[in-house]
Order: sequence, then C-alpha cells, then structure tokens
Amino acid sequence: MWRLWLLFDPRRVLVALSVFLTVLALLIHFICLGSEWHNWLAGKPYMTSAVEQSISAPVDTLRFIG
Repeated sequence: MWRLWLLFDPRRVLVALSVFLTVLALLIHFICLGSEWHNWLAGKPYMTSAVEQSISAPVDTLRFIG
C-alpha cells in the first residue's frame, strides 16, 4: 500500500477526493430539490390544507368547559 503513495502525491489525492465528494453531494441535493417528491423546501401544500381544515371549525362548536 505504501508504494501506491509513492506514485501519487497524497495532498493532490486528498484535495481531488474532497472536491469530488463535495460536487457529488451538491449534485445529489440539487437532484432531490428538483423533484416534487423529495423537495423539502417547498413543503407539501396538500398536507397543510388538510391540517388547516381540521383546525378551523365554526366558533359555536368550540366550547370549552372550564
């Protein structure tokens, strides 16, 4: 294994590896953000409307026993 590092400069290999992994991570995140199913920033509007409908009820049906 040590002979492999005689062929390649460890600093260049580590820099190239870190750049590659950073680009790969950004690419995966942007692909996920581009899809409707995996986009965590846009939210899910169909779920929020269902929650709003279940929370909002007529005032006369909301009676609190105190």
